[in-house]
Amino acid sequence: MMKTQPLASDRYTGTAIGLHWLMALLLVTAFSVGLYMADLPFSPQRLKLYNWHKWAGVTILSLAVLRLLWRLSHRPPADIPMPAWQARAAHLTHSLLYGLFFAVPLVGWAYSSAAGFPIVWFGVLPLPDFVPVDKALAESLKPWHGYLAWTLAVLVVLHLAGALKHHFIDRDGLLRRMLPHRA
Repeated sequence: MMKTQPLASDRYTGTAIGLHWLMALLLVTAFSVGLYMADLPFSPQRLKLYNWHKWAGVTILSLAVLRLLWRLSHRPPADIPMPAWQARAAHLTHSLLYGLFFAVPLVGWAYSSAAGFPIVWFGVLPLPDFVPVDKALAESLKPWHGYLAWTLAVLVVLHLAGALKHHFIDRDGLLRRMLPHRA
């Protein structure tokens, strides 16, 4: 059965939709800045970008907490009918995404702390060091931040591909449930 427009009860809440798209924007931005800044020579521009990257990471972590609390306290719409393997894949992907929403910024924070570079959120709020300064620990955490970020990026692409498949091939209304409402 094809749906052209999901019912209001089939949609996510406005808060869930807002958090979803805000996090999507921040994730793409933080990942892009992280890729760009990594190969820059030491300069004021590189330091500025590292701070922006850290601010985005702390913001993503904060939004992940809000998003998880919202999700736990508000039932999502009923699942769209699909083959069991697709439903399992979607649930696994969402679980891994949520885990990485926390893991990537926490490992980045631990790396920054171990390297001796404190995080001052938006240049105003100094955050406590996550771990003590330890150069060996910093060197072991640095690649893990990258591995986890790349894993998150791959999962985001899979998530997007699945949503587009449902929209353009299955035409089942799944994507519309997460789009801002049009009057």
